[in-house]
Amino acid sequence: MRVRPLLGAAAGVALLLLTGAGAAPATASALAPTGSVTVDAVGRITADGTVTLSGTYRCASSSGPVFVSSSVSQGASTTRHGVGGTRAVCDGAEHRWVNTGQTAPGALVAGAAHVEATLMELRTFSGLPLPSFHAVQGQDVTLTQA
Repeated sequence: MRVRPLLGAAAGVALLLLTGAGAAPATASALAPTGSVTVDAVGRITADGTVTLSGTYRCASSSGPVFVSSSVSQGASTTRHGVGGTRAVCDGAEHRWVNTGQTAPGALVAGAAHVEATLMELRTFSGLPLPSFHAVQGQDVTLTQA
């Protein structure tokens, strides 16, 4: 029995399977979520470290729950402080979001900061809820003392 024809057939089957597997993500990307999220140029911080951030978002459709999350960093630090989360409504209209969260006192101060807002959906894949990102926006902001 010759081995080469069997190796050729096995390679052909493997290539066919890989081509089929490559087609699945293309179908998934056709259903990729879209949307937008903005961040207001001014946020608020209180003496006890409570930060309030806001902006707008828009998304047209979803198959799972959608949230607007936000985080803030300041100065040269690579530490990002999570600032709450808001449930989003994906109906194609523009909506406001406002997130409030507590940071350690002194971790952030009034002044220049950088905020990242994310519009994220939890979609179920093979029974597991996995994040699917509709939009991400980074914005330099000013934190004002509230």
